[in-house]
Amino acid sequence: MLRGAHAISLDVKGRLAIPTKYRDWLRDECDGQLVCTIDIAHPCLLLYPLHEWEEIERKLKTLSSMDPAQRRLQRLLLGHATECELDGNGRLLLSQPLRSHAGLDKKIMLVGQLNKFELWDESRWQHQIDTDIASLPEDDWAGSDRLQDFSL
Repeated sequence: MLRGAHAISLDVKGRLAIPTKYRDWLRDECDGQLVCTIDIAHPCLLLYPLHEWEEIERKLKTLSSMDPAQRRLQRLLLGHATECELDGNGRLLLSQPLRSHAGLDKKIMLVGQLNKFELWDESRWQHQIDTDIASLPEDDWAGSDRLQDFSL
């Protein structure tokens, strides 16, 4: 499982070094093959091990290309999907269009989300966390069937 938030840096070529604790797992799980695309709801990127991305593609394939909303989702996610491979030093190269979408420059956050990573600009990540924490008291958790029985 991919979890935790890790402060990492992009080099001048747009490469990021995956933390050591994930490198062997990614090499074993997906032979170091990943797919990166945009997040349509937030200014970040989504980085999937290849087998997880293939599941997303199967779901996208079932959508209708005739329905404008479904076609838009396909266009955005598939159109930005870029294959990435871990190099010998455990680094990934992110394309300029992907980096631009998320405003990634030097300091970024790699955030585990169970089956994928989110890649955030460090200051945007902190702003998102602050916003999420501030919104907690306003959220109506009791109104959500899925959250009613969730406890920590």
